[in-house]
Amino acid sequence: MERRHGRIVVGVDGSPSSMLALRWALSQAHATGAEVEAVHAWQIPTSFGAPVALLPGEDLAAEAKTALATAIERVGADDREVAVRSHVDRGDPATVLLERAKGADMLVVGNRGYGGFVRSLLGSVSDHCVHHATCPVVVVRGEE
Repeated sequence: MERRHGRIVVGVDGSPSSMLALRWALSQAHATGAEVEAVHAWQIPTSFGAPVALLPGEDLAAEAKTALATAIERVGADDREVAVRSHVDRGDPATVLLERAKGADMLVVGNRGYGGFVRSLLGSVSDHCVHHATCPVVVVRGEE
């Protein structure tokens, strides 16, 4: 069977839905010969628009990098013969994912399932990606 090469970008924040998205992306990459770019976006936490005080010595970028590495390890990415590259970027998750997905074959995101009022306050990364990505977007739903 001839395998094509490509690039699948997947958003990973450690939530159950993002873990399912990572598993789905790895399976798709294994089937198609693509590589996976696992992306974790982080921001300085805010509360009602103001930055939250951080404890001395807190390194949010390092924590994000560790969280992504842990997520990749938890899904057993090393056992699938799929090339996985990790990216940890500071910024709005939807914006970071859309930027990373430029030129990709596919963007894969999880859906936390927020609805109604909470969704209007928090927004939806998956909705934003579906409406603004320049490549196909797969939204993985469901419980682990």
